[in-house]
Amino acid sequence: MRHLGVTILMFGLGMYFLYDAIFVYPYLTEADGHHTTVEFQYSMAAILTLFAVVVGIRLFRNFKRTLEWDDSQMCGSVTGGVSVAFSDIAYCDRRQWESKGIIVVYTKNNKHFVLDSWHHNGVKELEERFPKDENK
Repeated sequence: MRHLGVTILMFGLGMYFLYDAIFVYPYLTEADGHHTTVEFQYSMAAILTLFAVVVGIRLFRNFKRTLEWDDSQMCGSVTGGVSVAFSDIAYCDRRQWESKGIIVVYTKNNKHFVLDSWHHNGVKELEERFPKDENK
């Protein structure tokens, strides 16, 4: 839902700049005191619309990604479609946890996957179940 909100916001801002470039700025006189040009309005419209398209594509690509867990294991497309028991987790890389909410989980069979609290609901609660290893 957050990515959808960002996509809508950036697209809306892009359309606002496009509106300004087409309907407002060509009709302003020097006495009106505007500080930007029509070209700037078109540029901002293009940049923001491109940003909205990129975020929208990422949203579409990740729409079907799943992550589910119970008391003993987690599974879903994030884990590669296999069940991963909490006891099979070797360690977790928490270097980006405090600043970005990202944790990399390494299993005992040398597989890993990334959990991001921005993309996956419940990661903050799930992180508490992972082993705490301060050396990693």
